[in-house]
Amino acid sequence: MYWQLTLCDNLNFNDEKRYDKDDDKNDMINLQNGLEDLELKQTIVKNDVPELLEIIDDSVTVESPIVDIEYNEIDDHSCMSDKKIIEILLKRYKTHKTPSEEGVTVWIEVWVQEVNSVNEMTSDFDMDIYVTELWIDKALRYDDMNPCKYNLSLSNEILDQIWKPNTVFINSKSANIHRSPFTNLFLMIYPNGTVWANYRVQVKGPCQMDFTSFPMDEQTCLLTFESFSYNNQEVDMRWINTKEPLILLKDEILLPDFVLSNYNTSIALVSYPAGIWNELTMTFTFTRRYGWYIFQAYVPTYLTIFISWISFCLSVKMIPARTMLGVNSLLALTFHFGNIMRNLPRVSYVKAFDVWMLSCLSFVFCSLLELAIIGSINARSEITTVKKPLKKRYRSSSIHGSCKHSPITCHKEIENNITIRSISPIDPWINTRTLLPSESRIINRSIIGGDATSAIRSNQKEETLLLDSNDIRTSRNEQLRKVHLSFRKYASSWTADRIDRISIILFPSLFTIFNIVYWSYYLSRSR
Repeated sequence: MYWQLTLCDNLNFNDEKRYDKDDDKNDMINLQNGLEDLELKQTIVKNDVPELLEIIDDSVTVESPIVDIEYNEIDDHSCMSDKKIIEILLKRYKTHKTPSEEGVTVWIEVWVQEVNSVNEMTSDFDMDIYVTELWIDKALRYDDMNPCKYNLSLSNEILDQIWKPNTVFINSKSANIHRSPFTNLFLMIYPNGTVWANYRVQVKGPCQMDFTSFPMDEQTCLLTFESFSYNNQEVDMRWINTKEPLILLKDEILLPDFVLSNYNTSIALVSYPAGIWNELTMTFTFTRRYGWYIFQAYVPTYLTIFISWISFCLSVKMIPARTMLGVNSLLALTFHFGNIMRNLPRVSYVKAFDVWMLSCLSFVFCSLLELAIIGSINARSEITTVKKPLKKRYRSSSIHGSCKHSPITCHKEIENNITIRSISPIDPWINTRTLLPSESRIINRSIIGGDATSAIRSNQKEETLLLDSNDIRTSRNEQLRKVHLSFRKYASSWTADRIDRISIILFPSLFTIFNIVYWSYYLSRSR
């Protein structure tokens, strides 16, 4: 109870007799009920501040802020009230003067209360933190004034009347002290001049966004402190070294899209034209929770790919149905890809999700190409099937239509023509030219009379030169003809049904290999 009373003694120090022993008991009960929250804060300060102030540093010697006073020896009638102490201290105080000509050391401690958001579009994060600043100001020392309390808990108006290190978030986009409903600022001064200031701040800082592994990515966000008005010769800012300078007030900080996976502190010397400043940086690492993207992005694309493979099981003649499946799958993937990407900033490099979607689009597009190939093969085979009986019918009608005699006589004349062609393979004219009926009778007579051999020999001399010039051309044409025939034979072996049987095995196999490579690579990067 004594700590409650002494803590609140200076919250309204315009009334010196507020806590006299003759006060009404009802007022005491009301104070006790109204100060339950302050009791907790007082207990924390009473227990923790001596530990915070036992700072060990090789380069700086700091006077110990701990004052050994026996609580039972305090005389309430002879001690000095908070109001008088503050009036005396501020009367001789110079706000513009630093606490020490040799410079002052300011220790910083941060408690993270909550991370409100991480925004990919604006590349920043928003969080609520408690910032503690601790320094020694000898001008505020009052241990020789016989104080009634062992510390002064003051309002934020007093902070404006004493020297401050003017600490700022040098890289923040915005920073505001909470006002819910009053300014969330706690100030305490100890008898040896130690100043303990605590702010509850909402701050928005920048993030170094890298979406190369999206949605298995990690984002790094930074907050940097420094004294805006004093270089390190006047204000030496440091992280408190008695315990961890950055503390989470919650066991785990979770967001819908991210989880705070790591955090650390660092200090750096930065040179400006006015001198060298100490910059204290907090680094927060946020790991994306990609479960939402698994169910909303990856699973639908798997289903779309599987649907596009149904066309391989359909008949070759069901071209319209297979075309509809392929086109609808392609449109569904395109729409889904745009729906995911519109919530991300436009970056010029390839993301992991880009690789996934483009690969899936390629698989669907290749299934449409396979459909076009088997459609062409099927149409060509149907045309060939129709042409074969037409050719036979055309040849039969053309041969019998050119003969003017009876069918038996025409058949004999056709046999005579075939016999004459097979007699002289040496003569190209006979081999390539169709003999008329009159010519066949003349040649038959010459063969019967024994003059066929002499007639052929008489024409050999004239045709020798023609044969020599045509030998090279004929051999080249024969080679091309063989290549063409072999290609047609190989192409004819690839029927539409055979291509479908191969595709129904090839496409899933390639997609499985792609999945193994994709997930192995990007999951290893996220670790």
